[in-house]
Amino acid sequence: MGEVSALGKFACIACGAQAVWDASKQGLVCPYCGTVSPAELPEGQGPAEERDLTEALRAIPADQRGWEADRTAVQCQSCKAITLFQPGRVADRCEFCGSPAVVAYTETRAPIHPWSLLPFLVPETTVREEIRKWYASRWFAPNKLKSRALTDTVHGLYVPYWTFDARAAAQWTAESGTYYYTTERVRGSDGTTRTRQVRRTRWTPASGSLTHFFDDEPVPGTRGIEAGLLRQIEPFPTKDLKPYDPGYVSGWAVEQYQIDLLAAAGHSRDQMLRKLEALCAAEVPGDTHRNLRVEADFSDQTFKHLLAPVWLLSYTYGSRTFQCVVNGYTGRIAGRHPISWLKVLLLVLAVAIALLLLYGISQPSP
Repeated sequence: MGEVSALGKFACIACGAQAVWDASKQGLVCPYCGTVSPAELPEGQGPAEERDLTEALRAIPADQRGWEADRTAVQCQSCKAITLFQPGRVADRCEFCGSPAVVAYTETRAPIHPWSLLPFLVPETTVREEIRKWYASRWFAPNKLKSRALTDTVHGLYVPYWTFDARAAAQWTAESGTYYYTTERVRGSDGTTRTRQVRRTRWTPASGSLTHFFDDEPVPGTRGIEAGLLRQIEPFPTKDLKPYDPGYVSGWAVEQYQIDLLAAAGHSRDQMLRKLEALCAAEVPGDTHRNLRVEADFSDQTFKHLLAPVWLLSYTYGSRTFQCVVNGYTGRIAGRHPISWLKVLLLVLAVAIALLLLYGISQPSP
């Protein structure tokens, strides 16, 4: 990517200040005078570009590495996340965990730059309201948590993602189990004999094959946000991707990937294998199965590197740090929160009392 100056390219036409991408207006807006700048940003036309994975793992060309020249990087010494900022913005705390231990970061090798992104579509006002609703619905959260204005710390950032395509051909073998029942006579504790049906399993060998195409299997490149939370707010609709342009990230923090292409490809292969095993398991005839073995060959492997919009809230309660995340394109929300063990205890006691009452009611009168 050539060197560009976001400040010069996206200056407000009215006052000259830097225009930033506004999710609610879907355009570049001056944060000072409110003027919408008529910037021509690329539209997504057709599927986003895929790159051959095998060739990329051998060597990534120099023109596919690096960021625009006016980005500076800092790394958190606590969670190790690397965040990219535009000049003039001072990073005094980590965007992910809130730690003040952030230092300037110098790369030993230029990173692979993203080729596409999903711009922020959900505005901040909507996100704040959804987070408040999320807090209110957390019954086991401490009451103090719901009364605090934690949405004041919510901020948006672009998170790196890798996606992978592959065609898989799998051969599987297993033991197929079919249930059948036998009648047995048993003697009870009172000395009487009665019969009962006992389920047994007849095992027979089974084998088969299948093919499957994996399309845009996602692997987040971040270590600053919990992978489990990101899974809950996926998918990020890759069919709506737009070609990368600095205008979309103007005024926003961007995280640089911490999981590189090689590691991400390994994670993706593991994900695909687990899904293939599930698909093969569904092919085994009978009522159950055991000793499933799957051998798979992968071909036509390609990948994309993109940026996904995420609204993030990191907050500390007691000695622990929690995160709440919102998909900046679809609005899906997920989060972690502390547990009020007093509420848990009260619920357990209430259930125990209810069971005792039901037991008492069910007992015959003397």
